[in-house]
Amino acid sequence: MNAQVFADDHPRPHPPARPGEEDCCKGGCDRCVFDLYDDAMERYEAELKAWEERRQRARGGAAR
Repeated sequence: MNAQVFADDHPRPHPPARPGEEDCCKGGCDRCVFDLYDDAMERYEAELKAWEERRQRARGGAAR
């Protein structure tokens, strides 16, 4: 698979939108919007790493 075909078929993941300060109710919620954002960032970082590794393999090189 060449790099262009990979890019067309496997778009780079997008990071989650960071909530604004106004999105938090400041009520001490067990799962604050910022906790949810942190969870989404962890998933994004894992997805991005996997995407980069697949992309590198598609280019014929070793993953870093």
